[in-house]
Order: sequence, then C-alpha cells, then structure tokens
Amino acid sequence: MQGSSREQQRKEQQQQHDARQAMDILTEMSNLLNTGLDRETLSICVSLCESGVNPEALAVINNVVRL
Repeated sequence: MQGSSREQQRKEQQQQHDARQAMDILTEMSNLLNTGLDRETLSICVSLCESGVNPEALAVINNVVRL
C-alpha cells in the first residue's frame, strides 16, 4: 500500500514539474513575441483555452482591453 502511495506522489510531482516547465516555455515565447502578457495572465488564458474557450476570441479580447 505504501509503495503505491509513493508512486502516486512521484507521479503528481512529475506532473507538477511538467506543468511548470510548459508554463516556463509559454512565458518565454510570450516574452519573445512581446505579447505584454504576464505569467499570471498567460496562465489564466491557458486555463480558459483548456476549458474550451476559443483562443482567437481571447486574443481579440486581449487586444481590445490593452487599447
């Protein structure tokens, strides 16, 4: 039983590491493209896209809000 608990914990740690690494890459891409999105805003946009929000609609809203 304890072995599977350790395995589950290791799996969760790996998932957190992978998510952090993906966010680091997205943040760097955002900076290179001068999007003006900070890490928190970018994270919110990613979450919205994962929830089914149209990414093009988010881009339009972002551009309107920044004006």
